[in-house]
Amino acid sequence: MSFQRAMVVLVAALMVAGSADAVLAQTAQSKSQSSKAAKPAPKAAPAKPAPAKPAPAKSSKSTAPAAPAAAGNAEPSLIGQFGTWGAYTATPNGKKVCFALAKPSSSKTNPPNRPRDPAYAFISTRPGEKVTNEVSIMIGYGVKPGSEGSVEVGGARFAMYSQGDGLWIKNAAEEDRLVDALRKGADAVVKGTSAKGTETTDVFPLKGLSQALDRLAQECRR
Repeated sequence: MSFQRAMVVLVAALMVAGSADAVLAQTAQSKSQSSKAAKPAPKAAPAKPAPAKPAPAKSSKSTAPAAPAAAGNAEPSLIGQFGTWGAYTATPNGKKVCFALAKPSSSKTNPPNRPRDPAYAFISTRPGEKVTNEVSIMIGYGVKPGSEGSVEVGGARFAMYSQGDGLWIKNAAEEDRLVDALRKGADAVVKGTSAKGTETTDVFPLKGLSQALDRLAQECRR
């Protein structure tokens, strides 16, 4: 997956990282807009086609990825790279979000070689919602209904509940302990089961995560 597409996926993930009610509200709004758009527009008298204007040339210096419209045209900005973890900020719907993002160093499926989208782990802070260091995993497939995922780090196991293709900690009271373990650990092992019964294991290196979170804590105080 290209860096640009990774950022698009990330911004979309940020939008679903909120509450289930927010996700449902966005879905309902999208359906309403789609329904309105489906109504035929009144016919207008045919007009002479205007001469086509040349498209503006793209600047070779611009590397910022375009974000989905649902995110309010927010563009994630990399503010630091710490080991395998990138520290980013974005402003979906005009609200500031700070997050650390990493890809797994290894991914396995059982049965082997089953297709899936890339997985990402990120830890987000949303000052406007008073959310700090929320851990979530975009696991790359629709999770089996009713199943749980898990994150194992430093000998401790944390149960994760699923929603769509994401995993969040099941017991919110344990999130601070999970983040502390992630800061101190060497690797995090994420396990899940797809809707088709495929078992997955992803290993995320944790080197640099503590520094990334410290950098984001400074950024999100502004």
